[in-house]
Amino acid sequence: MNTGNELRLGIDFGRVIHGGPLAPGGADTAFLSGSFEDAMASPATDGAFEVLPDLVARFGGRAWIISKCGERVQRRTLAWLDRHDFYERTGLRRGNVRFCRKRSGKAGHCAELGITHMIDDRDEVYRVLEGIVPYRYLFGPQPDGVAGGTRNPLGWAETVEMISADIAAAPTPPATPRSR
Repeated sequence: MNTGNELRLGIDFGRVIHGGPLAPGGADTAFLSGSFEDAMASPATDGAFEVLPDLVARFGGRAWIISKCGERVQRRTLAWLDRHDFYERTGLRRGNVRFCRKRSGKAGHCAELGITHMIDDRDEVYRVLEGIVPYRYLFGPQPDGVAGGTRNPLGWAETVEMISADIAAAPTPPATPRSR
């Protein structure tokens, strides 16, 4: 739980850290329905390994992967993180990975952890976190576009720019969550 004014980062896995941004609405067939080895060989999102070490450091190591998936994909996700030396390459702690079975379950994790900034590729998650996470970023191309006022960085460079601007504008999180 965030008891002070600490910045805390939440990051989705699929189509954010891994495999995206894909074409709007595109499925990650190698990871979801391909063989285990195909899943392990599938790439990170362009730019993820380049920016995540600095981003995790900027949040003082207070960063978590918060992902919705079933048990099979959860096992693949953890194996992929290990196979790609994710923890060593990014500085994210091995214990800072959370899973839920429904996208709406991310709200409970974010509330419990005191997440102040969340990066996710699903509009459903963006909406369910309103009032819980002050700074939300809807990552990557969206199949139906985005509603006015939605923060929609298309890739990692834009995401880092938006987060940096938000941190500079409000060096400590607001006392009550607000939507940006």
